[in-house]
Amino acid sequence: MDDWQIAEMAEANIKPMDRLASEIGIGVDELIPMGRHVAKVDYRRVLDRLGEATRGRYIDVTAITPTPLGEGKTTTTLGLVQGLGRLGQRVSAAIRQPSSGPTFNVKGSASGGGLAQCIPQVPLAIRLTGDIDSITNAHNLAMVALTSRMQHENNYDDTRLARAGLRRLDIDPETITLRWAMDFCAQSLRNIRTGLGDRMDGIEMNSGFQMSVASEVMAILSVARDLADLRKRMDRIVVALDRQGREITTADLEVAGAMTAWMVDAVNPNLMQTIEGQPVFVHAGPFANIAIGQSSIIADRLGVRLADYHVTESGFGADIGFEKFWNLKCRISGIIPDAAVIVATVRALKMHGGGPPVKPGMKLDEAYIRENQPLLEAGCANLAAHMRIVARSGLQPIVCINAFDTDTAAEISLIRRFVEQNGGIPVLSQHWLKGGDGAVELAEAVMAVCDQPRKTFDYLYDLQTPLRQRIECIARTVYGADGVEYTAQALAKAKALEDDANAAALGVCMVKTHLSLSHDPLRKGRPTGWTLPIRDILVFRGAGFVAPVAADIKLMPGTASDPAFRRIDVDPSTGRVTGLF
Repeated sequence: MDDWQIAEMAEANIKPMDRLASEIGIGVDELIPMGRHVAKVDYRRVLDRLGEATRGRYIDVTAITPTPLGEGKTTTTLGLVQGLGRLGQRVSAAIRQPSSGPTFNVKGSASGGGLAQCIPQVPLAIRLTGDIDSITNAHNLAMVALTSRMQHENNYDDTRLARAGLRRLDIDPETITLRWAMDFCAQSLRNIRTGLGDRMDGIEMNSGFQMSVASEVMAILSVARDLADLRKRMDRIVVALDRQGREITTADLEVAGAMTAWMVDAVNPNLMQTIEGQPVFVHAGPFANIAIGQSSIIADRLGVRLADYHVTESGFGADIGFEKFWNLKCRISGIIPDAAVIVATVRALKMHGGGPPVKPGMKLDEAYIRENQPLLEAGCANLAAHMRIVARSGLQPIVCINAFDTDTAAEISLIRRFVEQNGGIPVLSQHWLKGGDGAVELAEAVMAVCDQPRKTFDYLYDLQTPLRQRIECIARTVYGADGVEYTAQALAKAKALEDDANAAALGVCMVKTHLSLSHDPLRKGRPTGWTLPIRDILVFRGAGFVAPVAADIKLMPGTASDPAFRRIDVDPSTGRVTGLF
C-alpha cells in the first residue's frame, strides 16, 4: 500500500480541529478555520494568554548525509511525536511546508510515510493555506517595484519624478541581487532576459527565477518572532546597489509595507495532525541547502509553551540543517534545545561506504538489499562526522536507526556498537511500520536525555568574529575541510562586509550541497583533503544573515526526466487526488 493510500485511510478517523486544538491547550477562539481539517493558529492570542514561560522540552530532528531518496527525517519527527503520545505525553511537532518543486518532481510531498504521517495529506502537499503563494507574491511584488522604478527613472527626469513623490535612486542594473520567484523546479527559467521591446516595456537586462522557498521572504517567515518583527525585517531586504555602491532596499522602494500585507495571514502557523492525532504545526519551508530550511520560530514558540515535548525538524544533514538550527535559529529565538536526534539508515551508510549510486526512480542495487557489513562499517565514518557536529553544540547525539525491512540484525548491531563507541545513544525505530508503537524506544531515549541536567549549549562562533573566520570555522569544524578559497568576487564582498559595522551582527547561512559533507555531491562518506570553494556571498539583511555560496549550487533546482506529476491525477467525479507520495 502506498503512503497516500495509508494517509487516505487514516483520514477517515481524523480528529475534529476543535478537539485537536483543545487537547494541546488552544481555544476555539484562537483557531482560524481553513477548511474541515486544517486551521491557522492565532499565535498572538495564544502567546499573550500563555506569556513567556516555557512548559516543554525542545527536541530537534536532523540526519546523516542523505541519499537522493531521503532517509525519513520528517517520518521520524512524526513517529517520535506519536511515540511520545503513546507514553502519555502532551506533545507537538513543527515541520516545514512541502514545496511544490519536490512534490511534483522526485522527492515527494515530505508529509512523512507509512504509519508516521501528517494528515490530511493532499492539502499539506498542494496549496495548504497559501503561505508559499503569499511568499511568492510578496517576493515578486518587490521585483515589480524594482523593475518599474528603474523604467520610470530611465524615462523621466527628476522634475517629473518629484511630481510623483519619488527621488531618483539611480539603481545600477548590473548589481540586482533579486530574482523572480516561483514554487516549481524550472531550470529553463534560471537565466532569462527581461525588458525586451520598446521603452515602456522596462529596461533590458539579465534576470532569472529562483525557488520561492529560497526567497529571503521565506527566511524572514522562518526567523521572525511575530508580525512586528517580520515587518521590520521586510524593510531591510537589499535588492540592488546604486551607481555609487550604496544598498537599495525594499524600504527605499516603499514596497515593504505592501509586501507585509501579503504575509498577514501567512505569519500564523498552520495546525494539522499526525495519523495518531497529535498536533503538528506546519510553518515555513524546506531546502536547507539553498535556504535556512527550518520550521518557524513562531511555531516553536507555541510548541514549547503548549506541550511537554515539542519536536522540530531541520533540513537535510547535521552539516547544514542542524548547523543552521544551532547557530542561527536558536540564537535568534533564544530557545535552547534539550536533545537532538540524528536519523540514519543502513541504505545511506552503505552508500557512504562506497556503495553504487542511489538514484530516484532507479532500482536499488543488490548491495543495499543484502547484508554487507564491511560496506556498512565503512560508511559509519559519515555518521561519526554528524555525531561530532551535534556533540560540538553540547548535546549528546541520539541516533535513530530508521528501520527498513531489508536491514538485518547483524547490521543493526554493528550500528549500535559504533554509536555507543562514539558517545551516542543508538535506538532502532520502526515508526514507519508500526507508528507510535514502533517509536516508543526512541521516545524513551529522548525523554531520558531531556531529564538529564542541561549541559552548556555552545554556539560555534560569536557574532564579533570576522566573517571569513566564521566561514572557515564552519568549513573546518563542521564539514571537515582543510580550508576555504574565494573567487575574486566573493573575496571582495567578504572584505566589504567585514568593513561594514552594520553587517557585524549578521549570521552565516551556508549554501552548499546536501548530498556530501563537502561541496561536491559525488564525494560520499567522510571526505578529506579538500578545500571549500566560495564563489559568491549573498546578503540577506532582513533575515539577518549572509549566505556564502559554495561551488556551483542552484537556487532553482531542475525537474527530473521521470517526475512525480506523471503519476498524480484526480477522480473528476469526487475530486479525490491520487498518486501523491
